[in-house]
Amino acid sequence: MLPAEVLKKIKRIHIRSRRMADTMMAGHYRSVFKGAGMEFEEVREYSPGDEIRSIDWKVSARMGRPFIKQFREEREMVVMLLIDMSRSGFFGTGESLKVDKAAEVASVLAFNAIKNGDKVGAIFFTDQVEQYIPPKNGSAHIWRVIREIFTFTPTSRGTDIDEAVAFLARVCRKRTVSFVISDFLAEPCTRTLRLVGRKHELISILLSDPGDFLLPGTGLLTTRDFETGRDVVLDLSNRRCREKVRQVKLAEKAEIMDEMKRAGVDIIDLSTEASTTDALTRYFTWREGRRR
Repeated sequence: MLPAEVLKKIKRIHIRSRRMADTMMAGHYRSVFKGAGMEFEEVREYSPGDEIRSIDWKVSARMGRPFIKQFREEREMVVMLLIDMSRSGFFGTGESLKVDKAAEVASVLAFNAIKNGDKVGAIFFTDQVEQYIPPKNGSAHIWRVIREIFTFTPTSRGTDIDEAVAFLARVCRKRTVSFVISDFLAEPCTRTLRLVGRKHELISILLSDPGDFLLPGTGLLTTRDFETGRDVVLDLSNRRCREKVRQVKLAEKAEIMDEMKRAGVDIIDLSTEASTTDALTRYFTWREGRRR
């Protein structure tokens, strides 16, 4: 049995995510992400202007006049959600923790995929792959993914993007559209992202919280790195100390953005206080414009 508080949170995100997908996301999703290839449908008689390379010579010879092959897009895709379950995801200074935002954005993407007939799978990772949920269809499957985010207890605390992406390449032989949802507090993995990105469409979703950059202005603060467990004491009354922390965190974020660019991976910047719908819509709109 799930605790009442956890069950309430799961239901709220499930309902909100489905509403987001129903209201305005599906059209963007379908136009941006195409199927994996083309599938033969039928032959028809040749018309002037048709591609000569499409002529079915065997049928043409048998019928005594030219016929061409027609194909249709193979619509079904596999969407993989690589979700960071490390300890830094359990941080937040507002209504949502990073892990809550990860659950919401994963749910919205999953609902859009299911609505378009695509399969959805998930990889939960820390500094190792913690759990693999094979791709399936159906809203019940989405419910399972959301439930696992809030109830799964990882065995490790750190983050290894490299290992998660490499695991994706091993278990998914066919091309996928894969979203890496993390705060990316990890060692650089440019090479692996670039190599795996040759086969799979990789899109990173960079999670952040306003508290990552802004500290209160009074007192001494003992902070603990969620992943290393190490304590650091900060003098918050010192403006230069607060500003230094802010600049360091902004530089770290800029480096993550640069790393994704070097790897050829799109990145969606998403704060715990920002609208998931707005962030995804901006990205999908940008992708549509780029394709034109």
